[in-house]
Amino acid sequence: MLSIQNISKSFADFTAVKNLSFDVRKGEIYGLLGPNGAGKTTTLSMIAGLLVPDSGSIRLASSSSGDEMASDPMDPVARLQLGLAPQSLALYETLTARQNLRFFAQMLGYSGDELSHAVAEALELAELSDRADEPVSQFSGGMKRRLNLAVAMLHRPENLLLDEPTVGVDPQSRNALLDSIMALRDAGHSIIYTTHYMEEAQKICDRVGIMDHGQLLAEGTVAELLHRYGGEYHIRLERQGQVLETQHQNPVQVLNDWGFEPDSDLLSINPPNLESVFLNLTGRTLRD
Repeated sequence: MLSIQNISKSFADFTAVKNLSFDVRKGEIYGLLGPNGAGKTTTLSMIAGLLVPDSGSIRLASSSSGDEMASDPMDPVARLQLGLAPQSLALYETLTARQNLRFFAQMLGYSGDELSHAVAEALELAELSDRADEPVSQFSGGMKRRLNLAVAMLHRPENLLLDEPTVGVDPQSRNALLDSIMALRDAGHSIIYTTHYMEEAQKICDRVGIMDHGQLLAEGTVAELLHRYGGEYHIRLERQGQVLETQHQNPVQVLNDWGFEPDSDLLSINPPNLESVFLNLTGRTLRD
């Protein structure tokens, strides 16, 4: 549904994105995982047609056209296949949720019953039907993020671009947002999801691209990335006040060597995760 080939973007002497290539399939969540400043937002801005790449190409495929590739997102017709939920909330806080949705729906060309139906669907998606006529300024961070997502989905785009959609959101609201995003994936939407939270990428993404300094360092399913770059398990055992600690790819072998006694020993085993993948690829953590 989306094909990004060798795109680059520089601002003066700073290269934000360098020769970046990846594809996003129909009905999958593709995560771009990297720290702040990795080039994720610049990448989404180019895919959305807000920035023009210095080089490379971006192509959108429509399910209605089979394998035929549509033009790039600078084409207004092609851009209708895209929905964007930016990191900075694109909402008018003095307006109500319903008024925000009506405004954006009208900008998309909706009117009459079609407009009312689209707004009602979006309110239901955001789980804000009962708060529809309250000013957005009174909403929590999680409610604003849900409404931001609903605005991006008003025209039911085939491709959805989500830029750090859970920033500043409490854990309960974050889980609700993630559930909504997975439901959109299951309904056949193709989603690019940028984040620096490895737990989110590990939970919802079908494939993940590890990004740093504007480049894609590795990509694959979470299981593939953990197998290739995750490294070893961290194993810690406490026995009668003594602590045994090591890292190893085979915890069972270590426990056999230590003579593990489950009735008396205190054991913790931490498997590799996407944080360790990033550390092994770059030599630093996602939060550095």
